[in-house]
Amino acid sequence: MTLSLYPVSLAEANHFVMTHHRHHGRVQGHKFSIGLLRGDELVGVCIVGRPVARMLDDGLTLEVTRCCVMEGVPNGCSKLYGAAWRACKAIGYRKLVTYTLKDEAGVSLCAAGWRVVHEVKGRSWNSSSRARIDKHPTTDKLMWEAGLEEEE
Repeated sequence: MTLSLYPVSLAEANHFVMTHHRHHGRVQGHKFSIGLLRGDELVGVCIVGRPVARMLDDGLTLEVTRCCVMEGVPNGCSKLYGAAWRACKAIGYRKLVTYTLKDEAGVSLCAAGWRVVHEVKGRSWNSSSRARIDKHPTTDKLMWEAGLEEEE
């Protein structure tokens, strides 16, 4: 059965992430979210928002904050990553970034034309001045980018 793209609300995307993502939960906000349908069944979502890193929040860059596809849906992540970049580019953004754990292969990102731009050292957000409980992996990550510079 063919996969098709579908706009979804943040509430619907977050519900899907809470049900299916391996190591992340819901997000606070987004610019837009894309659903992936197989027939009339939602089998994946991609949530795109402002960059989490303040230095990247230049008004021309967005971040895929969650990409989640059910097991057994070949090429689902690649389709969502590609669609997210095309949507960003169509409305004037110059760059789209995301992160993977260093031990994740990133095959779907490579297939969608993204490239690794650098390694980010893992760390905890917990500090003496602001105690936090880490609810996400604190290991090293890879930062990936899709952008107009690569296409020129």
